[in-house]
Amino acid sequence: MKNIETNKQTQQIFLIGDCKEKLKTISDNYIDFILTSPPYDNLRDYEGFEFSFQEISRQLYRLLKNGGVMVWIVGDAVVKGGETLTSFKQALYFQQIGFRVHDTMIYQKNNFSNPSKNRYHQIFEYMFVLSKGTPKTFNPIFDRKNVYAGFSSFGENTTRKKDGKFTIQRKRIIQDYGMRYNIWKGNTSGQENMCRHIEHPATFPMWLAKDHIRSWTNEGDIVLDPFMGSGTTGAACKELGRNFIGCDIESKYVVFAQERIAKHKCGAANGLF
Repeated sequence: MKNIETNKQTQQIFLIGDCKEKLKTISDNYIDFILTSPPYDNLRDYEGFEFSFQEISRQLYRLLKNGGVMVWIVGDAVVKGGETLTSFKQALYFQQIGFRVHDTMIYQKNNFSNPSKNRYHQIFEYMFVLSKGTPKTFNPIFDRKNVYAGFSSFGENTTRKKDGKFTIQRKRIIQDYGMRYNIWKGNTSGQENMCRHIEHPATFPMWLAKDHIRSWTNEGDIVLDPFMGSGTTGAACKELGRNFIGCDIESKYVVFAQERIAKHKCGAANGLF
């Protein structure tokens, strides 16, 4: 295990090995937030890695703090003409072992990698927001421009009381921006890193990592990515002042992630919309 301190506010810890075993070295109720995209449905070759989903899931629940949140970003392969629905099977198992399915979000990509001939092009992945009890942190992002900004609310605002009568509420002025919906549309990692090569077969975009970290954590919180890959979550944590623990079974990816995080410059462009 190697520790790298990048500044006074944050620390990065890197674990090399199968997270099934490495997670056992982390204390119970230690992690504030987990953000990851696991190697689902054998869609990528990870040097023969075997994904022990159920055992890893139980470890993730154990080490997450009460009120902590995990965002699990997954999709489904098409096998023999039908989708596997592995994503839903995983979400149901998380629920079975104690997680609350707080929200089912969608990451809608601005492009697609493989055109389909007998179904509509696949451009999204699921983002299951799972919590250990009631989430202790939610910092909503307000960047959805309101069409009627500056106008007062339309019609009469009323609230029905227990006796069936209505109470008239005071009109409000519609603000410029409203809270974002739970479908997030934005650039893929390839679009974010146009003409730049990242040494990993599957990466998710920086804007996605940053916006989830902003939403579910506060500065100084501890964030875990058990399938760290190229280190996107760690780079986002460095930028936002969160502590980071990353694990990967491939030492070459850990070395790459360490170098990438060390070189990461804060204030990178957002790829949303």
